[in-house]
Amino acid sequence: ELSKKAAGTFNHSLTMGTLAETAAEAIGANPTLARVGAYYHDIGKILNPESFVENQSNTQNIHENLLPEQSVDLILAHVKRGVELGENYGLPKEIIDFIPMHHGTMVISYFYSKARELYGNEAVDINNYRYPGPKPSTKETAIVMLADACESAVRSLTDADAQKIENVVNNLINSRIDDGQLDEAPLTFSDVKIIKDSFLAILVGQRHKRIRYPKQEELENTKTQD
Repeated sequence: ELSKKAAGTFNHSLTMGTLAETAAEAIGANPTLARVGAYYHDIGKILNPESFVENQSNTQNIHENLLPEQSVDLILAHVKRGVELGENYGLPKEIIDFIPMHHGTMVISYFYSKARELYGNEAVDINNYRYPGPKPSTKETAIVMLADACESAVRSLTDADAQKIENVVNNLINSRIDDGQLDEAPLTFSDVKIIKDSFLAILVGQRHKRIRYPKQEELENTKTQD
């Protein structure tokens, strides 16, 4: 159902599954649980897929015409709805836990910043722009939190080289540590380094250079009749 209604989210989840499984195996966590948790982490987006940028191919971003608090309500709803879907379909609690925990209590920073610009810093309560949690409490849910952030950010890069990808991964993981998002997860500093290295091996490999074929520019820019 996710592949039909939210194809961008589906493809994001598949890539996350590979990242999460590989990292979990590297630190001695449960690789199958991590992969399956990644597959189901965003099922709530089925109910309103166009609210999320990965599903907005060739369509206007609906958030351009919404107030930041309206946008945040839409974004937060996918967590609640995802949990409800998981329960309705009889998913195990171990899988449902990935749905709220992969966001923890992170701030939805884009719309928080937009609200501050619109209303002024003093008029905006940051807690209204946080996910409700809980924070990740297992190695597997923590890995999926980190994989979610890194996969999305690296996918958005243009002309990314290995150093840029490494910088993004390091900064995103460190920001979650600094924000206390991993405080309840049983990860060591050694685990975190191994997770970073595991992610980098995959993400850099996915962005390897490809040769341009003869007449490729013509293929890319010439429109043919259906």
